[in-house]
Amino acid sequence: MLDWINEFGWIFWLTVFLLLAVAEMLTLNLYFILMSVGALAALVAFLFGADLWLQIVIFCVVALATTVLIRPLALAHLKRGPADQLSNVDRLIGHRAVVLETVGTGGGLVKIGGDIWTARITGGAELPVGASVEVSAIDGATAIVSGPTTHKSSGTAATTA
Repeated sequence: MLDWINEFGWIFWLTVFLLLAVAEMLTLNLYFILMSVGALAALVAFLFGADLWLQIVIFCVVALATTVLIRPLALAHLKRGPADQLSNVDRLIGHRAVVLETVGTGGGLVKIGGDIWTARITGGAELPVGASVEVSAIDGATAIVSGPTTHKSSGTAATTA
């Protein structure tokens, strides 16, 4: 086996590279892709005629160095942006919704923006059709809403229906 690796090491290191790249595609944790860089470095060492022990050392050193030095920078770059920046359905929390079908603790329908959502109320009485409510949370595909919203105008609160 060692004779084969010494003769066809480029196939061995290319296979290791591809397996690690596939593992990275399945896990997406930035470990395997950095280890695959080590396999490419070992492949280059093979092409320059390095002994097998040196190829293995190069693989280990490059894989460790990229994991220790590059991974934290890559993760910081991926997580860059305002911490309060919301995505997907979390953006709907705090938005106004209009009741399309009476909403109670058992359910109902509301319109948030241009989309129709199933909804339930957190507590209190049922909300009638046409009531303006606020989305307080999202639970799966259900909007959790809280009673009629109030708008402040000239110092007094007015309930909108």
